[in-house]
Amino acid sequence: MIVRDVMTTAVETVGPDTPVHTALARLAERGFTALPVVDEDGRLVGIVTEADVLRDRVRHDVHSREVHAEIDAHPPQLVGAVMSTDVMTVDPWTDVAELERRMRDTGFRSVPVVEPDTGLVGIVSRRDIMRALDRTDGQIAADVRAALADYAGRGRWDVLHVTGGVVVLGDPYDLPEERHAAAVVAAGVPGVVDVRIVPA
Repeated sequence: MIVRDVMTTAVETVGPDTPVHTALARLAERGFTALPVVDEDGRLVGIVTEADVLRDRVRHDVHSREVHAEIDAHPPQLVGAVMSTDVMTVDPWTDVAELERRMRDTGFRSVPVVEPDTGLVGIVSRRDIMRALDRTDGQIAADVRAALADYAGRGRWDVLHVTGGVVVLGDPYDLPEERHAAAVVAAGVPGVVDVRIVPA
């Protein structure tokens, strides 16, 4: 599975001159975790996250001693002052497994998708990846059957059952040398978490 298969292409963006309160409202209303920041030519120049728009905007309660120190604090008003310019990006051909590992390692929840010639073409979030994996066993079985038919022809492999994303294939010819390739093809179907092959 590659990023192109799971990314959101209708990307909502903001500019460096967008007011922070506008970005905050869009994040809250749409349920996004981040918004790409683009310049006037549509080039990606940063990313603004939930944490960025909240920083220095949540004041202590009026009864707290901390509130006195905050009276003279003036948080930045424009996205350009709070965004991160060190943006991790991927291209549409990145393997989703690699992206998921990188997101786990870095803590990023959303990553812009950029093509060298076109620029920003999408964004992929943890929620997008989860949505791609949230499939019924019936959907998975149908897609595994189709993928194996394309690879080896109809009738070569039997999909005996799928339970919780675990695919059990039947090998009517009992040819161990072909099992690895069939397992790789089946494992490439979104939602598959494991492949087991038994003699049919």
